[in-house]
Amino acid sequence: MDKDSNAAPRQPGLADQVYDELLRCILDGAHPVNSRLPTEAELARKHGVSRPIVRTALSRLRDDGIIESRRGSGSYVRKRPVSNVAEFISLGSISDIQRCYDFRVDVEGAAAAWAARKRDDQDIVAIEEAFDLMDQRYAEQQDGVDADAQLHLAIVRASKNPFFISVQEALASQISFGMTLSRSLSMPLGDARQRLVQAEHRTVIDAIVAEEAAAAQNAMRAHIEAARSRMFEGDEALRE
Repeated sequence: MDKDSNAAPRQPGLADQVYDELLRCILDGAHPVNSRLPTEAELARKHGVSRPIVRTALSRLRDDGIIESRRGSGSYVRKRPVSNVAEFISLGSISDIQRCYDFRVDVEGAAAAWAARKRDDQDIVAIEEAFDLMDQRYAEQQDGVDADAQLHLAIVRASKNPFFISVQEALASQISFGMTLSRSLSMPLGDARQRLVQAEHRTVIDAIVAEEAAAAQNAMRAHIEAARSRMFEGDEALRE
């Protein structure tokens, strides 16, 4: 994700490749919403992989809300992601972005809980300043990714745990990339989406200020899970 990185890009695994190809077929309309996907055996033959590999790819698509399983019937397309997702990112990177969100749910959720226990007045000032900066960015019709990343980092720093902080800083480019993608796809939804994001942030912040660790953890987990889900809401969201 970081263009300045000298590290070679991660080569997608077989399950990632099957995931990406199935997602491409769903985006292209080859597998329309409510249609039944080929069986595991058929997909394994088509992609030249084992059934466990196919099963892993299908499991990820279920986790991302793209497909659903019906007992005794197979897997069906639940929704078609926003059709222009491929304009912002190569499909080969989507698996990594989704898994980064999965990782963040646990790490940032735990960090928010510790922030509620350990935060001091300076931490609250930094968190509130980042929140206000997001409001300012939105008022200026900007995506606010810089302020969003700043807010999440301020919360993690309030945990006073150097391991949480180092992980958050190490993932900075990936986190910002995911935020940028999510914003790019949801911008057509306008002010309502921005208010929703800020309401989620406000819930996290209020729990931290109140020193309610469990509430802060739950609110942060819910926010990141919602952010991940919004990335793949589907074209119908643009018409609501």
